[in-house]
Amino acid sequence: MKRLFIPLLGFVLSAGLSAAQAETVWNLATAYKDNNFHTQNIVRFVEEVEKNSGGKLKMTMHTGASLLKMPEIKRGVQTGQVQVGEILLSAYGKEDPFFEVDGIPFLSQGQMTAWEVYELTLPFIRAKLKKQGLMPLFSVPWPGQGLYAQNPISSTSDFEGVKFRAYNALTARLAELMGAVPTTVQSAEVPQAFATGVVSAMVTSAATGTYTKAWDFTTHFYDVNAMNNKNMVIVSTDAFNALDADTQAVVMQAAAKAEARGWIMSREAQVTTTRTLAVNGMTVAPPSPELLAELKAIGETMVQEWLAKAGDDGAQFIAAYRALGAN
Repeated sequence: MKRLFIPLLGFVLSAGLSAAQAETVWNLATAYKDNNFHTQNIVRFVEEVEKNSGGKLKMTMHTGASLLKMPEIKRGVQTGQVQVGEILLSAYGKEDPFFEVDGIPFLSQGQMTAWEVYELTLPFIRAKLKKQGLMPLFSVPWPGQGLYAQNPISSTSDFEGVKFRAYNALTARLAELMGAVPTTVQSAEVPQAFATGVVSAMVTSAATGTYTKAWDFTTHFYDVNAMNNKNMVIVSTDAFNALDADTQAVVMQAAAKAEARGWIMSREAQVTTTRTLAVNGMTVAPPSPELLAELKAIGETMVQEWLAKAGDDGAQFIAAYRALGAN
C-alpha cells in the first residue's frame, strides 16, 4: 500500500507544480478610477484574456494610480515593475514628437479624423516603443476636449493671467498662447487643485469633467472639440515574448476587440457626459465665433511648432493627413 501511495503522491505534486508553472500573472497599472470608461474597457480586456487563455494568463489590475502615478507608468513597464500599463500617449512628446501629435489642438476634430491620425502615426509610434522594449496593445481616444471656466468666456483674452490646468506639454503651450499660466495637474488631483486655487480653468473632455464633478468648481463648459488625445495600453516586449504562441494570440485578439469597443465607448461617453454637465447646473455652450477662430489660429501655430521638431517624417505625415481631408 505504501509503495502505491508514494509514486501517486509524487505524480500529484508534479502535476500541481506544472499547473502552477503554466499560470502567468501580470500586473496592470492605470491612473484612472473604476468609474472611467477607459478603466471599464480594460477590465473587460483582462477578463477576456483570462477566459480565452483558459486561465493561463491572469492580470492583476491596479486602478486609480494606486500602484503607480500616471507619469510613472511607462517607466514602470520598461523596468518590469509592471508588465502592462495604460498611458496618456501625448504626455511623452519630449521623447518623440509622434507621441503627442493627437494632442495638437484642432489638427483633428472628432473621431473620424482622430482615427486617421492614429492610423498614419501608429507605425512611427510602434517603432519608437519597440526600441524601448515596449509594444502597443490598443489605443482609445478621449472624447473631444472642451474649455472649463469659472466665468463666461467669449475670446482667448478672457484667459489672460488665469491659472490653467495642463496635463501635457501641448496643453501647457495652448495655455501660454492664450495668455494663461499653465500648471501641470494630473486627473485625480483636479478637484483639489481647483479647491485650493492652484488652477481656475482647464481644457479636458466632458468625461473627465464628469468623473471629477467639475460642477463643484467651474460654471461654464465650452464644447470646442479641440482634440481627441488617446490613451494607449502598452506591454513589456519581454513579458509578451515569454508567453506561448496561443496565449499571445489570445492577448492580441482581446486587444483588437478592446480597441474597437473603446472607440465606441468614447463616442457614447461624449454624449452622455456632456449631458451630465448640463444636468448638474453647468452652462454648456458652443464657443463664440471669435473664440473658435482664435483657437484654430493657435492650433495652426502649434502645428508649425510641431513640424519644426518632427522633421521629414512629420512633414510627410502632415501632407498625407491633409491629403485625406482634401479627397
